[in-house]
Amino acid sequence: MARVSRLSTSVLLTCAAIGVATGALQAGAGAISGFVSAGVPLLYGLVLGVHVLPGVIAQDVLRRPWVALITHLIAALVASAVVPLWIGRYIGTALLIGGLQELIAAMSRYRRWEPWRFFLSAVIVGAVIAVAIWFAADVSRFPAWGQIVYVALFVLGPVGWTAVGLGVGSALRRAGVARRSRP
Repeated sequence: MARVSRLSTSVLLTCAAIGVATGALQAGAGAISGFVSAGVPLLYGLVLGVHVLPGVIAQDVLRRPWVALITHLIAALVASAVVPLWIGRYIGTALLIGGLQELIAAMSRYRRWEPWRFFLSAVIVGAVIAVAIWFAADVSRFPAWGQIVYVALFVLGPVGWTAVGLGVGSALRRAGVARRSRP
């Protein structure tokens, strides 16, 4: 019989702490996203990229199955507490991005934690979001160069925030958070 993967209280509390911190950032991004989308829409992808942080930090620190999805859902609940009207958006984004991050980690059987794997995940997440936004927003209103920049920033946004997340994850590991979070 297959061994059931359990998450210890320590792992769940670490997910919760990361989720609260990144959920606050997501709420801040949500607060400015309307202004960015209306004022400088080409930069919207950079703002939306912050949503990769919960999973990146959780997976980098804990290196276990399910931590990205759990942390994303906690972050979504925190952000929803600030903007309750957007709970559907936050939960949907958490399921999409957290699910993609878990799927990509699962493809390597949760054994590959090098930075390239996180950046590959960020590019895939960015591409999926770019395609969704392409259909949701009127991207054809931009000139050809604007369309290219718009889509490129939806891919580069998650890549940049992944770099930030890896830096935070590395700092947390150096501080001993990973040692305290036993399975």
